[in-house]
Amino acid sequence: MVRHTLLCFAVLVAGPAVAAERAVPAQVEAINEIIEQGWRDFQIRPAPEVDDATWCRRVFLDVIGRIPSHDELQEFLDERGSDNRAKLVEKLLYDDRYTEEYAGHWATVWTNILIGRSGGTDRRSMTSRDGMQKYLRDSFAMNKPYNTMVFELVTAEGATKPGAPNFNGAVNFLVDKVNEEKGVLAASATSRIFLGQQVQCTQCHNHPFNQWKQQMFWEFNSFFRQTRSLRRFVDGTRDIDHAELVNEDFAGEANDPLDALVFYELRNGLTRVAYPVFTDGTAIDVSGFVSDVNRRNELGRLMMESENLDKMAVNRMWSLFLGYGFTKPVDDLGPHNPTSHPELLNQLSKEFRQASYDLKQLITWITLSESYQLSPVLGSNNEIDDPSIGEMPKFSRFYLRQMTAEQLYQSMVTATDAAGSGSYEQQEQERRRWLQQFVVAFGTDEGDEATTFNGSIPQALMLFNGDLTKKATSTDKGSFIDRIAATGRSPRDRLTELFMSGLARRPTRSEMTVANKLLAARGGDEKEMLQDMWWAILNSNEFIMQH
Repeated sequence: MVRHTLLCFAVLVAGPAVAAERAVPAQVEAINEIIEQGWRDFQIRPAPEVDDATWCRRVFLDVIGRIPSHDELQEFLDERGSDNRAKLVEKLLYDDRYTEEYAGHWATVWTNILIGRSGGTDRRSMTSRDGMQKYLRDSFAMNKPYNTMVFELVTAEGATKPGAPNFNGAVNFLVDKVNEEKGVLAASATSRIFLGQQVQCTQCHNHPFNQWKQQMFWEFNSFFRQTRSLRRFVDGTRDIDHAELVNEDFAGEANDPLDALVFYELRNGLTRVAYPVFTDGTAIDVSGFVSDVNRRNELGRLMMESENLDKMAVNRMWSLFLGYGFTKPVDDLGPHNPTSHPELLNQLSKEFRQASYDLKQLITWITLSESYQLSPVLGSNNEIDDPSIGEMPKFSRFYLRQMTAEQLYQSMVTATDAAGSGSYEQQEQERRRWLQQFVVAFGTDEGDEATTFNGSIPQALMLFNGDLTKKATSTDKGSFIDRIAATGRSPRDRLTELFMSGLARRPTRSEMTVANKLLAARGGDEKEMLQDMWWAILNSNEFIMQH
């Protein structure tokens, strides 16, 4: 189990936990068998299994986007039996108490994937972030099959904004992409996100490492040429109210809708012609009349039949839970890009399709797998398993990674009841303001997130002195610290509750020593000592890491 000395942010390693035999689904057994074979092939031994408290914190973060409360953690630790972990996964996925959080967490994850962390925040953008999140929240709340969501996102028509006539939140995936550069962004995002095929590399030239040709990009792009985004204004004004994604007849670049071709230019200056052809070579009707053929509907149908749809979903979900996918980057399944565990990717993809694209089933298989139970320890027995230096992941340990900004926010709120007051809309605005600051400190223009705590000045100031941290460490009456200080238990028990609430572990002997010194420095004021220790916990590497 990994320990972190709070005040110097150092990492220490404790002894191994004892693994218990647990009944697991057949799919989990298959995962374990293939992964274990890889360990044998490389002659490595996996890290020890983590204890229940660490694993509980891990699975709460990954499944519903926050750490467990002290009561939730204690409830799990009090659960006896070899199937306690399976029961917790089932509870987080299927218990009505967690449906809203599950849906909200995965809506946030997929909103960032589909439109980026800043999508819909620019005044010039036609994307409605609220509309995108509402569609995804509703979809995850009803456990809509993954393939159904993909089909709806690719083929959607309607208005972007909740409350607008003909509202369809799914259109927000493409609404800002179809008008840009003749649908280039729509084609590249769709193929990359859902099929793991980075055809944007072939927009201007043939791919240097595989059989993908420039022709392939423009054939895929042709599926989006019947689609336009339109701005809708407030009646009688020039103020934009919302946008609408519509299908309309496409006359083709030779102005013949019965033969609606697309021209593109080779690097040598010659002009070639492209019609809608799927990446597997399947062509559709060349007509540009929507009444003859709806190109995006045909694209959605062809995507549903593609094995790459299954593989890309499994690869992405595995990476979200294990830190790395079977390929790097995760959204490139091209023949030029090696796969760490091709047999496992193929097997899981088939199982996912047979399970009717049930994401909760896939999450269950991943979280109950042996690799997900392991500690992050990198030792002499598995030192070659280090993907951070370019090695293929062996999944012989859990790879440390930083929480996302959203996970950090929700975890601080959960650990301290530091949520803002007011209506849901007001609290959501407060949350977005905080996240926006965090994205500026941690992110990039493309919406990427930092994966390590780099100690930048904006980042440090935000965590040290931000409003949320001030609320979380407040000693005012009724605050988290005040409630702990008012309990009738011993100072050691109160300190233990702090550590269990924030880090899902008890304080070490050295941390107890630090607390005693702080208590003396504070003139015996235990509440101030608890406040100092809690601030140190919230600002430690251990708190912001998924481990």
